[in-house]
Amino acid sequence: MSESDVTREGVQGARPGREAVTGGRTGRRRRRRGKGEQPVVPEARFSSYYGKPVLNKPTWKALDIAGYLYLGGLAGGSSLLAAGGQATGRPGLARVAKLGAAGAITVSLGALVHDLGRPARFVNMLRVVKPTSPMNMGSWLLAGYAPLTVAAAATDVAGRYRLLGAGATAPAAVLGPAVATYTAVLLSDTAVPSWHEGFRELPFVFAGSGAGAAAGLALLCAPGGQAGPARRMAVLGAALELGAFQLMKRRMGLAAEPFEQGRPHKLLRASELLTAGGAALAVCAGGGTGPGVGRWRGRVLAAVAGAALLTGSAALRFGVFHAGVESAEDPKYTVVPQRERLRARTG
Repeated sequence: MSESDVTREGVQGARPGREAVTGGRTGRRRRRRGKGEQPVVPEARFSSYYGKPVLNKPTWKALDIAGYLYLGGLAGGSSLLAAGGQATGRPGLARVAKLGAAGAITVSLGALVHDLGRPARFVNMLRVVKPTSPMNMGSWLLAGYAPLTVAAAATDVAGRYRLLGAGATAPAAVLGPAVATYTAVLLSDTAVPSWHEGFRELPFVFAGSGAGAAAGLALLCAPGGQAGPARRMAVLGAALELGAFQLMKRRMGLAAEPFEQGRPHKLLRASELLTAGGAALAVCAGGGTGPGVGRWRGRVLAAVAGAALLTGSAALRFGVFHAGVESAEDPKYTVVPQRERLRARTG
């Protein structure tokens, strides 16, 4: 690659079809710019030396890791709903949320171990405590959180050892927000441009998404008369997710471009529509808890809202995952922001 200026649109003044010159004298060709003049040669598409990527793209399996991100958020939000349902005398809501948290975190751990290849690799991460490693801290977090959710769900279903179940539900709720958001810290700690540049807002996006998924599960499965906290959580979660995501994209600049094109854009657009629609339907469902036709109407609206919120949360995690992979494959998203920061410091 020559010493041509790299801009957001690509390489200015590059010669298409030539290999990078290494060890030789290179220079910048001057072009006369006239009014209305059109370039004879089309703009070159930016590439790195010999077509090699600047970064090695993530090798994580999409289904395993994006599913792991999604289910962790669902589990963390459900633990909060479980504690709230238990504290306010809503046993139906509390049971659904406890079962949801235990089931989601169990499958989430299974997806993580499947991606790692061997269960021993997860256990090996618990041999040390390294506060500077999000992966290590997340492993310890999951190791403490998962048994609490299983104990809370098992005691509720069995109808025995209720004191033990209550004692497990409370600390699970304390750890729930960390479980829902630590994966955002894990992604942001990588060099992948579209993940790293969103480090300020991505935890809030994941927090809202996890709250929406947990509310969706409760609206779908819990008794309608006990689903009031889930409806409120759906609205708050949707507002946090959508607002934080828009703020993140505006602040990221060029690194936000992968969110707006291709498969990630389709997934994220679907997520926005499903999340906003699910929250609106959840509010409408609150007026249909009375007897007769109104009650059935409320249950149908709640079920549709719950399915929309669950699906929207999943689409968000998969969209964020695929956008990060695409940003790692294109050198532009790594080199251009670096050069802009360098010019800002030296200019």
